[in-house]
Amino acid sequence: MNAELISAAFADRLLLPQAREAILETLEALDQGRIRVAEKVGEDWVVHTWIKQAILLYFTIARMEVLEVGPFEFHDKIPLKKGLAEAGVRVVPPGVARYGSFLEPGAILMPGYVNIGARVGQGTMVDTWATVGSCAQVGRHVHLSGGVGLGGVLEPASARPVIVEDGAFIGSRCIVVEGVHVEEEAVLGANVVLTASTPIVDVTGTEPVIRKGRVLARSVVIPGTLPKRFPAGEFGVPCALVIGQRKASTDLKTSLNEVLREFAVPV
Repeated sequence: MNAELISAAFADRLLLPQAREAILETLEALDQGRIRVAEKVGEDWVVHTWIKQAILLYFTIARMEVLEVGPFEFHDKIPLKKGLAEAGVRVVPPGVARYGSFLEPGAILMPGYVNIGARVGQGTMVDTWATVGSCAQVGRHVHLSGGVGLGGVLEPASARPVIVEDGAFIGSRCIVVEGVHVEEEAVLGANVVLTASTPIVDVTGTEPVIRKGRVLARSVVIPGTLPKRFPAGEFGVPCALVIGQRKASTDLKTSLNEVLREFAVPV
């Protein structure tokens, strides 16, 4: 019922007063982890458009207010998450998780940021100055290194968010935006930038294989360039290079360390 009412109000704002309670209930369920913006069903990820619509409508009905945290003052519409100790989540000052995000028990948030609609899995580390954008989905036992930026996607409401699956390692200062999907146990070396249009070039065979928008499971990826001709001459444009595969292992830490050494991947 909430889904139908929220979608109707999103299409016709005159219905917003009737949908107000449904919007608030949806945000509470999102904050408590009972629902999520996107989830894996079989081999595919399904986006729940109505939940993203609820977030957008929440911005409409929420009022600006002053938020005080010790000596710090904020002025915003969205409060911070509460009940972190009861949830079994570690947040190191001045790390911030916004209301409407969800961190599973055992997640660690260093002085980084988790935005509304995002989900962070059990045992995942969001390291210093890493950002998990709105609605981004981060799996379990992922490491987001210092300065990583996972882009947020709220509009259009049907757009798939950034997805990082279980066991992935995202190196320092990586940028992953525009709904890019990083599959399980993949490794991105430092400074890899992935947009929906970034060529992801597998160079492990005799001929390059180019994909876009998706890093396959256990791929080891580093930054690279491709030549492109412009009126002023030929220049290198950014791409990502798949240079190997992370070995399947019951000890993921051992496997990861072997990958970083074997391929000399900067992190």
